[in-house]
Amino acid sequence: MKILAVRANNRKGTFELSTSEGEYAYPFAKLVARPTRTDRVREVYPDPDTGNEAFTYHLESGAGDTVHLDAVLEYNQDPDLLNGILLYRLTSVAREAAEESGLSKREMIRRLGTSPSQFYRLLDPTYYGKSVGQLVALLHILGREVDFEVKPLRPSSDLAPSAN
Repeated sequence: MKILAVRANNRKGTFELSTSEGEYAYPFAKLVARPTRTDRVREVYPDPDTGNEAFTYHLESGAGDTVHLDAVLEYNQDPDLLNGILLYRLTSVAREAAEESGLSKREMIRRLGTSPSQFYRLLDPTYYGKSVGQLVALLHILGREVDFEVKPLRPSSDLAPSAN
C-alpha cells in the first residue's frame, strides 16, 4: 500500500491520508513533534525515500518527523494489518513448535492432509494467504493448544503518543 496524498487538517488536529486502499486519519496527538497554534505544520508530503510508505512533516519551528503507514493503519485498526499480525505470531509459534516436535515434515504433511507446498507456505512468515484455521490445525498436530482471549481495549493506549 502506498500513500498517494497527505494533508494537515488543523481544525480537526489530524493528518488526512489518501492511499491506494482508502482514506485514513492520524491525529496530531500521536506525533512526537506535535503541531500547536503557534507552531503549525509548514509542509507535509508522502516520503519518496520510503517508497511512499510513510509521510514526513515539518513544523514552522523546524521540528518534524516521519510517520510510517503501519502506524496509521494500526491506529485505525485496519483489519488486514491486524490479521497479518495474528498470522505472523501464529506462524512464529508454529515454526518453533515444528522444530521442537521431533515429527518429520512428511508426517506433519500427512496428518494435515495437505501438499508439501502448502505446508511450507504455512511455515512461511511472509506468506499471508493462509488462514488462522490452518495454523490452528498445524499447532494442534504439534501438541499446542491455541486459546484466544477477547477483552476490552485499554482506552489509554489510543491517547499515548507513538515513538515513530
